[in-house]
Amino acid sequence: MLDLKNLLTSLENCPCGREHKVALRHVEIGHGVAKRCGTILKGLDFPKNLLVVTDSHALSAAPDVVKSLAEAGFVLKRLVYDTMTYAKIEQVREVEALLDDVDGVLALGTGSVNDICRVASFNKGKQFCIFGTAPSMDGFASDSAPIVENNFKNSWYVEQPSVILADTAVLAKAPAELKAAGFGDMMAKYIGILDWRISELLTGEYYCPKIAEITMQGVAKIVAEADRLQTDDEGAVASVMEGLILSGVAMKLANSSRPASGAEHVVSHYWECYKLARGIWPEFHGKKVGVATVLINRVYHNLADRVAEIDPIADPTDWDEVRAAFDESQHADLKKVNSPTITDKVSPARLKECWPQIRAMIKEMLPDDETMMRLMRAAGAVTDPADVHVDGALLEKGLRYHAYMRYRVLLTRLLPMMQLDIMDFVN
Repeated sequence: MLDLKNLLTSLENCPCGREHKVALRHVEIGHGVAKRCGTILKGLDFPKNLLVVTDSHALSAAPDVVKSLAEAGFVLKRLVYDTMTYAKIEQVREVEALLDDVDGVLALGTGSVNDICRVASFNKGKQFCIFGTAPSMDGFASDSAPIVENNFKNSWYVEQPSVILADTAVLAKAPAELKAAGFGDMMAKYIGILDWRISELLTGEYYCPKIAEITMQGVAKIVAEADRLQTDDEGAVASVMEGLILSGVAMKLANSSRPASGAEHVVSHYWECYKLARGIWPEFHGKKVGVATVLINRVYHNLADRVAEIDPIADPTDWDEVRAAFDESQHADLKKVNSPTITDKVSPARLKECWPQIRAMIKEMLPDDETMMRLMRAAGAVTDPADVHVDGALLEKGLRYHAYMRYRVLLTRLLPMMQLDIMDFVN
């Protein structure tokens, strides 16, 4: 079981100068937790009147959860979606509308169902519990939720769940595609931490080495299980689930998604929003992120290998060109995150001065392409854009324009200042 008390004790008097706190108070991952769910929550004095939000797939994977809650005396309302594939603001509002006469929310499932409940429970001041059914993404313990509104995906900063539960028997039987998606989501942390470090170096953005270390402990747990992830080994999925939760804890400790996501996540968001604007299902989050991680990892290594010196200029972005790369429904949000734009914080002279150090950090912090590909394949994760239905045109659009979706220093966002074309470094 994840020892939250010991983790927080290790962060006392943190050299970063900040006090680190979490809202999460209990994590339990083990065999038979589904049948004990009601007893566990009753022992934690979780609210008796509950809304259970799930979809048909998660409900069929863990039917004992609802049964155990009823047997323990919880009074239940249910909202069961047919399929929950991505989190939209309309679904948040549907959950909120059911919360006036309940005191707590239990999200049964993984990913989007967690996200809509995270936002709705926070907005309505209700306690929140997650029962995870697949180790498919790293947001279980996060205090943010990616929500789609106007075909634009923004992070909503809300609150962690107070309780996270998972049954290893359920996790082990999760579809292979979902397990692989969780692995891909965690491999992204290499780039997320690097982009965070680069921003600290160039702009002085807050960075905590101890939080970064917690994230990488989670990565290490998952990498160690790459070869066993596609089996039904309960020990392997327990370790993977703990790694995924550690990533979310790191986000909460930093009060930012920085420890968990960098350019690769934003590339995935671009692809997703492009498809959503056209009514196309965009694939599982971690599956897309894994493919984007392979691409950005390769781009960063190629930059370090091929570009010895740079002569940066003030950001030369053609904003008409950028707007043309987004659906009209996204323009208001695009303007919001670029007014001002993040490169106003980056001095060309500072970027030039730091480039040798950035090159060294890339080599030190990122796995080489061969290692990345070996691990992804061992875990059964896909690695080619075609595997997530991204063709050459969408690939290029995503790589060129993704960084404009966030007010955040990413190395990819600095390439126009460096007078470099990202497409020259993909292969």
